[in-house]
Amino acid sequence: MDTPNQSPSSPSPTSSRPNPPPRRRRLLVWGGVGALAVMLAVAFLRPHGGGGKKHDANGTPQPVAVATVHAGDMPFVLTELGTVVPITNVTVQSRIDGYLMQVLFTEGQHVHKGDLLALIDTRPYDVLLAQYEGQLAQDVAQLQKARVDNARYQTLIRQNSVAAMTAKDQQFLVEQYEGTVKADQALVDNEKLQIQYCHIIAPVDGRVGIRQVDAGNYITAGQTNGLVILTQMQPISVIFTLPENDIGPVAERLHAGNALAVEAWDSSNEHKIADGQVSVLDSQIDTSTGTVRMRAIFPNNEETLFPNQFVNAHLMVTTEHGVLLVPTNALQTGPNGQFVYVVKADHTVDIRDVKTGHANDSMTVVTSGLKDGETVVTDGVDHLRSGIKVSIPAETATTAAPADAAPASQTPASKQG
Repeated sequence: MDTPNQSPSSPSPTSSRPNPPPRRRRLLVWGGVGALAVMLAVAFLRPHGGGGKKHDANGTPQPVAVATVHAGDMPFVLTELGTVVPITNVTVQSRIDGYLMQVLFTEGQHVHKGDLLALIDTRPYDVLLAQYEGQLAQDVAQLQKARVDNARYQTLIRQNSVAAMTAKDQQFLVEQYEGTVKADQALVDNEKLQIQYCHIIAPVDGRVGIRQVDAGNYITAGQTNGLVILTQMQPISVIFTLPENDIGPVAERLHAGNALAVEAWDSSNEHKIADGQVSVLDSQIDTSTGTVRMRAIFPNNEETLFPNQFVNAHLMVTTEHGVLLVPTNALQTGPNGQFVYVVKADHTVDIRDVKTGHANDSMTVVTSGLKDGETVVTDGVDHLRSGIKVSIPAETATTAAPADAAPASQTPASKQG
């Protein structure tokens, strides 16, 4: 029996295998993905080193930095922004009109009260003075003649040799000339005053600034900017504002006659410039800012303070003695206010709520919640909680030092052997 020929394109019965159905293939893929997910979960969620939170509490202690609460003195210092203001600041102006003949000061020069600063042309006023003095002399002569005639008329009226009206008129004429002479004298005095005003003098001690007008210019009384600005540099003042909540202790010290020291620091609050003391507390509070102004006086012998300079005023109000002090960075803030981590004898920490008083950049007064000699955590508080065990690296280093030092001390002996 002949076997029919197979077509070349037909698959061989021995090499062909049936493909799995699509549903079975999807089940195999998802099964593999699930197994991989379980393996990853076991790897990541398996406890490491003895058990999660329990490790934090009972495992390796948390390293921290600590400080000891101690009693000490705490200065109560208020730091406020202030401005250097001269005690006297004068715009030197002319009180008359005229040509500026001479400028007798140098810019930046220190002058004294009464020093001649500038000279205005006096000739127009000299001429008027001569005219008024001539008029005065003429009227004085007429007054003297009227007085002589009045004396004669008074003699004649006692002898009934002249009419009473004539004698009375002569007496009135004398009084008229007396008034004229007074008016003439006032004109003379006024011109002398104008000539004096031509000599512009320094009203106070101080330092002159940049000249505003050059010699040869025509200036007028009270013109804008004046001739020059004269500023008193020694002493000088700093005006700063004080919050109304701090007025009480400051006013109490001032009323008791105590001098309150003030330090002027630069605008960056890094370097002290000068020392002074409070001069006056203003009489009213600014309702828009809730502050009151204060003035402090500084000798400024070296002229380290300059007018309109911004400074930080450090006002020393008082010093508290024998108060408990804690580093400011040990204080934490929680729902109940401020608290600290206290290190107990077994090197575990406890949370302690505290109340604080005055503070500076490094230390804070603790009014309740701590005792003298207790140890508080100052650094490494991020992972702390009550009851956790801590280690103090400084103590560990101190304990390990003797063990490390022993071999070093034996080194010379080994070299000799």
